[in-house]
Amino acid sequence: MKKILVPTDFSIQADYSLHVAAQLAKKHDCEIYLLHMLELPINEVDALNSRSELPEALFYLKLAKKRFENLTDKPFLKKVKINEIVKFHQAFDGIMDTCKSLQIDLIVMGSHGVSGFREMFIGSNTEKVVRMSDIPVLVIKNYHKTFRVKNFVYASDFSDENKVSFKKAIKFAKLFNATLHLLIVNTPSKFITTDDADSTFHKFLKNSRFKNYTINVFNDYTIEKGILNFAHHIDAGLIGISTHGRKGIAHFFNGSVSEDLVNHAKRPVLTFKI
Repeated sequence: MKKILVPTDFSIQADYSLHVAAQLAKKHDCEIYLLHMLELPINEVDALNSRSELPEALFYLKLAKKRFENLTDKPFLKKVKINEIVKFHQAFDGIMDTCKSLQIDLIVMGSHGVSGFREMFIGSNTEKVVRMSDIPVLVIKNYHKTFRVKNFVYASDFSDENKVSFKKAIKFAKLFNATLHLLIVNTPSKFITTDDADSTFHKFLKNSRFKNYTINVFNDYTIEKGILNFAHHIDAGLIGISTHGRKGIAHFFNGSVSEDLVNHAKRPVLTFKI
């Protein structure tokens, strides 16, 4: 891991994510790309038109530069290589384009969390990135003076389609020197027996050489509650989960456990796209 992208709107949640990213950068010799999006129609700006929006764009550019100066002057960013980027783009598209062009290894984002009507019909940029990013996304909700991960929960149904994301989870477990707690959540609507769960784990782990893990089956009313309650039970420092990247009507009706966790979990969540 060499390049970390931190999108910022200069909110307190974005500062929380930058603080964590800075700790990771110092520990693993990474550089941070700090990205701020200005959602202005810059492609429609006509510099020769007296009614042009160019003066407004220049104003926001100067404001962003001043905010960057104030932000990067903070003590926790000393000895961290910071690359400042300002783009005129919709936030989600800008984040995806930047990741592709710079070959980013990890996105670290803050999240306000949403609920109820807003969660169903509006969502958030963080939620969109979690759903669609091919790059792992670490979502931070709270301030972490020291970001350490001793226990890392990886929740899955452990079907074959999750093997690629599982390999990514192993890399992060090694990076954090954490024990990986493999978790199947048993719910009333998707109940499996102990023998079936053991068989699932055995098949999934058959060719894995990774040894620092535990296997767990936790019973709860929903998958989301089971993950959150198990993570609380073992005092996990991180929750990992795969996301399918559903779009349109399929996403609306089927929902996404990963997005629910991002919205509701107080602990950091790391997502991997299948």
